[in-house]
Amino acid sequence: MLTKEEKRIVKELQENKNPDRAFNELVNLYKERLYWHIRNMVKNHEDANDLLQNTFIKVFRYIHNFKGESKLFSWMYRIATNESITFLNKKAKKLKLTNQELQEFLVNNIESDPYFDGDRIQFLLQKAIATLPDKQQQVFNMKYFQELKYKEIAEILDVSEGALKSNYHHAVKKVEKFLKENQTFND
Repeated sequence: MLTKEEKRIVKELQENKNPDRAFNELVNLYKERLYWHIRNMVKNHEDANDLLQNTFIKVFRYIHNFKGESKLFSWMYRIATNESITFLNKKAKKLKLTNQELQEFLVNNIESDPYFDGDRIQFLLQKAIATLPDKQQQVFNMKYFQELKYKEIAEILDVSEGALKSNYHHAVKKVEKFLKENQTFND
C-alpha cells in the first residue's frame, strides 16, 4: 500500500533515524497537496498555512500510531480535514454564525484575499460550493480540485464509495444549478 519512499520515511520517523531529514522529505512530498486541500476548505491563505503547520505537527507527533493500513497521504489528509473542520467550527462559534453562514462569510471575503487570483467564474464556483452541505463540500473539493479517486476519498473520509458517488453527483447538480442561476453574460 505504501510506496518504497513512504515506507522508508515512515520507518525513519518511527524508529527516530534521521527524523529531521525524513520529516523534511515528508513535508516536501505532501505540503502542496495538503495546502490546497485545506485552502479549499477554509478559503483563506493565512488560515490554510496555519492549519498546514498544525497538520504536520500532528503528523510528526502521531506518526508512531500510523500502522500502514491505509495510504500515508490518506492518513495525512484525514488529519488535515479534521484540523480544518475543527478550525471552521471554532470560527463559526466565535463569530456566532452557523456553518452555512460562515461559508458564505468566507467566500464573500475571498476576493479581498491577496492570494486569490481567480476570475468571476472561479468566485461564483466558490460561492456555489459554499451553499453545499459540509459532506458534499468535502467530496466535491477532493474530487474536483484534488482529482482524487473515489477509493482514496472513501479512505480519507471513512465512508463507502457509493455514498461518495451519490454526494458528488448531488453536489455537481447543485453547483451547476447555482452557476446557471447566477451567471451573467455582460461581464
